[in-house]
Amino acid sequence: MIVASANKNSVTVSFAEHFTRSEQFDQIFRSGMELVEATASYLDGAGRAEVKALSPAMAVVYASESMRLTTRLLELASWLLIRRAIKTGEMSVEEARIKRRRLRLATIGRPAHVTSYGELPQKLRDLIEASFTMNDRIVQLDHALERPAIVMTRARDADPVGSQIAKIAAAFSTGELAKH
Repeated sequence: MIVASANKNSVTVSFAEHFTRSEQFDQIFRSGMELVEATASYLDGAGRAEVKALSPAMAVVYASESMRLTTRLLELASWLLIRRAIKTGEMSVEEARIKRRRLRLATIGRPAHVTSYGELPQKLRDLIEASFTMNDRIVQLDHALERPAIVMTRARDADPVGSQIAKIAAAFSTGELAKH
């Protein structure tokens, strides 16, 4: 979030703005979209063959967990696309905030409660675990990005580093440090 300040001596630091424009965001975006593609490819390919080999009861568990997986990935992909749209200027921050409210990012829903989870095909379990890892990361980022910006005050046109160096030099030259 960007905070406008009437004080000319203030500098706004927006984690959201810096992060969304960073290489780190691009990496997360690529990873998220690659996970979506890998899941779609698996469910439309090898997953179809694997589910046929399961018992009817396990096929129901497979169907349930694959639906949860795809729902979670759709939410994550939506979040990533909203953030990218802000980055590219396709969407205003306010538009993005409205669209973001429709998403249901959560850290709940782990399949630990499913007693036969371990009997699901390994590839499906790997994709589910990867989706939760990505989900956790995006939930943390979402919380950080929605925090208000930090407004730092500094002297107008002053070089903060130069100012500190000057203070240190002055302290050494006047014997200021010897007093402490």
